[in-house]
Amino acid sequence: MDNRQAIGSWLSGPRAAIEGSGADLGYRGEQLGLPEDGPGSIARPGRRIGALAVDWALCLLIAYGLITDGYGQTTSNWALLIFFVLSVLTVGTIGFTPGKRLFGLRVVDLATGRPNPLRALLRSVLLCVALPALIWDRDGRGLHDRLARTVEVRV
Repeated sequence: MDNRQAIGSWLSGPRAAIEGSGADLGYRGEQLGLPEDGPGSIARPGRRIGALAVDWALCLLIAYGLITDGYGQTTSNWALLIFFVLSVLTVGTIGFTPGKRLFGLRVVDLATGRPNPLRALLRSVLLCVALPALIWDRDGRGLHDRLARTVEVRV
């Protein structure tokens, strides 16, 4: 392997490097029994980040307009609390937040395929900590989804 291949594999990520060496990892969600694409497939990172941005903007707007009447650290703290409550209530009952609905996503329990309030509570706590959401497995699920045994799928 020359330097260009080594740098290219680093830029492409670990999945490309593993597949380049001959290993077949399959598609995202194959181990979970989900389809490769279309409804029911694992949500891609772009949609997930877009939904998160919409939800966070909505929570900031509510905190800024209704609670703090100005932007500062207190607005961010209130927005985080509003985000937590929004996430627990909406994901735990109907399976999606307003941002997720806008981007065509839904959070489901792996075992039942329906929303679960207790799993949504655990998922929301871990999501508000933020670090578990930044650690992904080979299926593209965050650590918060793995620990809560949930998966974010396309509708």
